[in-house]
Amino acid sequence: MATEHTQEVVVNISEEQTITGLSELIQPYQSEIYLKKLVRGTVHEVNLKSFLGLITLQMRNGDKITVRAIGEDSEAAINKVVEFLT
Repeated sequence: MATEHTQEVVVNISEEQTITGLSELIQPYQSEIYLKKLVRGTVHEVNLKSFLGLITLQMRNGDKITVRAIGEDSEAAINKVVEFLT
């Protein structure tokens, strides 16, 4: 049975940080990692390894995002994503 971890964060990133950087950062992890956000009244959950999915989230500082990871290294993966986003 796969391990799952979830954490809510408020996005606070610098202008130098990009979704490309986030995508590259999580590539070594085996877990499936998802970000969930309310966009114009609709909940969107995208696979973090999907560059196009990240674009649809339109992340901005102050946004509340739910990070969810499923897999053997899910705790380490979620910690890395939360560290990047905050």
